[in-house]
Amino acid sequence: MERTPNSRTHVVLLGTGTPNAEPDRSGPSTAIVVGEYAYLVDFGPGVVRRAAAAKRAGIAALAPSRLAWAAVTHLHSDHTAGYADLVFTPWVLGRRHPLRVYGPAGLDVMTERLLEAYAEDVRERLEGFEPANETGWRVEVFEVEPGRIYQDERVAIDGFLVNHGAWPAYGYRFTTEDRTIVVSGDTAPFPGWEEAYGDCDVLVHEVQSAAGLVRREPAWRAYHEAVHTTGVQLADVAARVRPGLLVLTHVLLHGETEDDLLSEIRVRYDGNVVLGRDLDVF
Repeated sequence: MERTPNSRTHVVLLGTGTPNAEPDRSGPSTAIVVGEYAYLVDFGPGVVRRAAAAKRAGIAALAPSRLAWAAVTHLHSDHTAGYADLVFTPWVLGRRHPLRVYGPAGLDVMTERLLEAYAEDVRERLEGFEPANETGWRVEVFEVEPGRIYQDERVAIDGFLVNHGAWPAYGYRFTTEDRTIVVSGDTAPFPGWEEAYGDCDVLVHEVQSAAGLVRREPAWRAYHEAVHTTGVQLADVAARVRPGLLVLTHVLLHGETEDDLLSEIRVRYDGNVVLGRDLDVF
């Protein structure tokens, strides 16, 4: 793990994977850490264990019992399969505050059904021998609209609609006293993305290989073209908005190598770009 010096705000990549079951990449999750507080974006498979690994490496805000705030970009399973983990594991480990979760329409129903599925677990922990607290398993859900979704004394968070199929999907912009960080979520190019990404210190963005995409079978190629961003497209918008650092995540190589993908971007964009890995810190 590497740290960015002289900054109170850090980006921690908890999971950089895709729906593919890659052993070295957990499901999508990015933490914005401001001092001793962590704000999660997405909760893919493995989220709490990755947070525990980050805590072991020295990031106290990501101790599992302290995970109490999250926003989800959209409700695809690879971004939400760790939801039960995020609700219940920190509670078992001592979290007393309800988990606050922000996201698109449908999140309320998903949460209600998740809690129903684990009702017997909650009952046994509360009524059995385990010294469980009464509150840490609860979830407070906030379905969002574009604009300011949350603000406290550390951070202001704005949501913006992206292009990821027919349902609502969001990216999020975090503004703290020392940095502005944008997390794209899953998206194809969309009107207004230059404004959404403009003037940021770190842009955490999904990407797929354009060279690999052309070799995909027609149905999958059509799907990925409609809902994801190629390296060529990302390089072009990055060249216009000039983020301080471009961090690639949710990487779909489509048979190409990581070096091939980086070259695809760097031939059109001369800014600072890195291919993110789980537990990277920026």
